[in-house]
Amino acid sequence: MRAKERWGGSAALLAFAAAIGLTGCGTPGAPLPPSLKLPDPVTNLAAVRTGNQVTLAWTMPRKTTDKLLIEREVTVLVCRKEGAGVCERLPASGLSFAPNAKATVTETLPAALATGSPRLLTYFVEPLSPHGRSAGLSNAARVLAGEAPAPVAGLSSLLRKDGVVFSWGPDTSADQTTFIRLHRKLLTPPSQAGAAAKSATQQGILGPAKEPVEQSLLVDSPAEADRAIDKTIRFGQTYEYRAQRVARVTVDGQTVELAGPLSESIRVEAIDTFPPAVPTGLAAVATAADSATGPSVDLSWLPVTEADLAGYAVYRREGEGEWQRISPPKPFVGPAFHDPQVEPGRTYRYAVTAIDQLGHESARSVEAEEAVPNP
Repeated sequence: MRAKERWGGSAALLAFAAAIGLTGCGTPGAPLPPSLKLPDPVTNLAAVRTGNQVTLAWTMPRKTTDKLLIEREVTVLVCRKEGAGVCERLPASGLSFAPNAKATVTETLPAALATGSPRLLTYFVEPLSPHGRSAGLSNAARVLAGEAPAPVAGLSSLLRKDGVVFSWGPDTSADQTTFIRLHRKLLTPPSQAGAAAKSATQQGILGPAKEPVEQSLLVDSPAEADRAIDKTIRFGQTYEYRAQRVARVTVDGQTVELAGPLSESIRVEAIDTFPPAVPTGLAAVATAADSATGPSVDLSWLPVTEADLAGYAVYRREGEGEWQRISPPKPFVGPAFHDPQVEPGRTYRYAVTAIDQLGHESARSVEAEEAVPNP
């Protein structure tokens, strides 16, 4: 009886173990379907038309739809459709890119798509598995077909204290209103060490924001104004500029830009040769001599607020005589000055200049005249 009980208990235990053991460690479970190795679809396709060229850019998938890392280059198909037509495969189809790579493809539009009225073009890319299967099209990236705006001719620049002034030739095509986009490239980006040192020594802990190497600046006024200014430059840097005309067109309820070709580049060396603003509001007040001190003249003026201001210099003369600098050789900080080197009964004329950190000195301010009273 005791043997039977042991056998019955063991049988029940074995049955229970068999029921749960199929999924236990070391025991095969239900077979999994083989991986199709389908790349994830592209989700960040972007398209930009410049003149008659369209550049597509996207990030290649790094995993398959089964969440497995892709270990080899992936072939892509690229297609373009006009309006609601069929998506035509482009010659760029069949190119291969590494997983997670930043991929780009550029095509020159055929003559039929580079002329005529504006109309929508839609692009897609489609990564393929090693067996030529696809997990689907990318997001749609749209540009406009049709005749692009005329190129910008005669681009020129003039460096001023408040920025770079650009001018260009008139738009010869009067079919559409265009705007100008300036493309700026910083040719002398500061090193991280140099920027950190400058920030610490000149600007304090919170230094100036890092300047982008490339920027796109849209001129607010229509291109017919043929003039614009970039006030965001930094002196001491060198830039390269190119310009293009841009039209905004609404097609099928969507507003899309149609950009013309880029102009020839021009180089701008932003060398600061400009003095600070002239101080204003100069006032002089004389004080007669007393038992404790001699006569003096106190000067004050409105501060100059330019970021590179080093300080001021004060000049004095009598009548139509020569101006003499009476302040210290180095610029002094603060919009006020005390002149004790005066004599009772005489009249003095004063002027002030502003000096920047590179030593550029402004013109003299409007004179202030003051007579020193007799005791």
